[in-house]
Amino acid sequence: MGRNEVSQPASADGGDENADRGNWTGKLDFLLSGLGFAIGLGNVWRFPYLCYRNGGGAFLIPYVIMLGCAGLPLFFMELSFGQFASLGPITIWNISPIFKGVGYAMVVVSALVCIYYNVIIAWALYYLFASFTNVLPWTLCNQWWNTDQCGKTFGVNGTNVTLGVNGTNTTDFTRVSASHEFWTHKVLQLSSGIDKMGTVRWDLALCLLLAWIIVGACLIKGVKSSGKVVYFTATFPFVVLFILFFRGVTLEGAERGIRFYIIPEWSRLAESKVWGDAAIQIFYSLGLAFGSLATLSSYNKFHNNVMRDALIIAVGNCFTSIFSGFVIFSIIGHMSFMLDVPVDKVADEGPGLAFVAYPEAISLLPISTLWAILFFLMLLTLGLDSQFAMMETVITAVIDEYPEYLRPKKSIVVLGLCVIGYLLALPQTTSAGMYWLQLLDWYSAGFSLMVISLCLTIAIQYVYGMKRFSKDIKTMLGFEPPIYFKVCWVAITPALLLFILIFNIVQFNPVTYGDYEYPNWAEIMGLLMGLSSCLLIPLVAIIQVCRQKGSLLERIKAAAQPSPDWGPALEDHRQEMMKVYAGKYGVEVPLEGAPNKGADLPPDYTTATTLPRNDINVPFSVAGQMNGLPVVTKL
Repeated sequence: MGRNEVSQPASADGGDENADRGNWTGKLDFLLSGLGFAIGLGNVWRFPYLCYRNGGGAFLIPYVIMLGCAGLPLFFMELSFGQFASLGPITIWNISPIFKGVGYAMVVVSALVCIYYNVIIAWALYYLFASFTNVLPWTLCNQWWNTDQCGKTFGVNGTNVTLGVNGTNTTDFTRVSASHEFWTHKVLQLSSGIDKMGTVRWDLALCLLLAWIIVGACLIKGVKSSGKVVYFTATFPFVVLFILFFRGVTLEGAERGIRFYIIPEWSRLAESKVWGDAAIQIFYSLGLAFGSLATLSSYNKFHNNVMRDALIIAVGNCFTSIFSGFVIFSIIGHMSFMLDVPVDKVADEGPGLAFVAYPEAISLLPISTLWAILFFLMLLTLGLDSQFAMMETVITAVIDEYPEYLRPKKSIVVLGLCVIGYLLALPQTTSAGMYWLQLLDWYSAGFSLMVISLCLTIAIQYVYGMKRFSKDIKTMLGFEPPIYFKVCWVAITPALLLFILIFNIVQFNPVTYGDYEYPNWAEIMGLLMGLSSCLLIPLVAIIQVCRQKGSLLERIKAAAQPSPDWGPALEDHRQEMMKVYAGKYGVEVPLEGAPNKGADLPPDYTTATTLPRNDINVPFSVAGQMNGLPVVTKL
């Protein structure tokens, strides 16, 4: 069914509100799916290593500022946007076709992140399978992957003894934890550079294949299947995190890491990279500008209290990040104490930090094998929640563009996209895989997220109009958004995004992994990858303008206005919106050109009134009938 035919409501048997497209089965389905998407590996994997890289406590200050001034307002805006229109991230830009490139950019970012995100899930699977043993392999120092620097702390009659690889006491070298060597030399088998790829590692490739099979199986039936999976995947991680927290803070030396985490190096706040990383982490963790938020909320029922959900998910997400920081930095502090090295020298500051510190903590728990299995099962569920949402974004974007052809063949679309994702991710299972993953992580969802969010804000709050958007929210919720959101949308958030974007361009930092510096060709590839999404915005805008008629200015104006089919999916909800707009403008001038019953309500900006366009603020002509009376507007 095309968008030119308004979706039909469900039958009276209590089925989906939007029978053609489907809805979440229960109210908690969306809330838990949103929490599962926002609370993912970004909280327990990405947040700690960014915090570690940017001076611990110095990172928390801009992180909280970014949440209040940009994260929460944008989060609410995206959720409201998707719920109001019930469309995917590309088709939803009927609101202003000239900005349709923003939707394409979102899908490209989600697709790029999906490629490497599932590799992290594959690592979790690798560790999960390795945990099924009496002695956890990352606690050993006498294996083929160990070096003479391997140090492992064992309890001997209440004392701690540091043993070298041959079992002899040694203090004349820089010690490296056994968990670090297992990660670097066994799991990754890391080469000396990005161009030293070697062959595909069959064990990692099989784990990656299993990860894609799980994702495909859970998404093949759409939100009906994934909405139930998240009841477990979104709640189980908190149980494991709380257990690790109480164990971590009781370890000897834990206070070293906690002090590093909460006491800021004030001088670091002058570095643009700290502020840029904080903004990007808020965007990455909350899922801003990925298109996933609009996708998930598009399956909500029209009157769902999306503002309540936005507050719960956004605050819960950031609390989880900060809480997981206490977990991992207490462990890093203990490792620092045992290895007798500074906190900032315990592990690489890259994405592998969580795969060094967390396994180390698990090895210190009683019945460590059981806790290892539970922890990596938790890591798996965290990753899958976010992967579900990002893949659903890509799938929904493709299907909503051609619903009459692809919606009946959704299983084939899901299968095809999963196969493509697996093949593109295979290079990350080689010995240079970590370098490729770091390159993708650095550029695919970096500055492009801020560019996309800035364009999103301009399109909705300035081109479409903040007043109109507020009325749309009132149609759904019964009240307009608080003044806090309005001020952020039109002033604080876009100004902050623009400032950070310019600051990061001026003080550009190339990608690194530990001490490794990437070659120029890799840098160029990364930049092109990051720009690939951003460049779609002006490219699609030019195409949309060229499709219009008239002078250049007339073409731009026409491309910026909502399409004839913009609005809620169901006719009943369109009638409700007409009442909200009529309630503002009163009844004075009859409108002409009422559409036939059951047809879309066209956004007629020219025949509704003889006054200048700027004197009214409605998304389309509210012509038609309400309760048998002609609908009119007061000017």
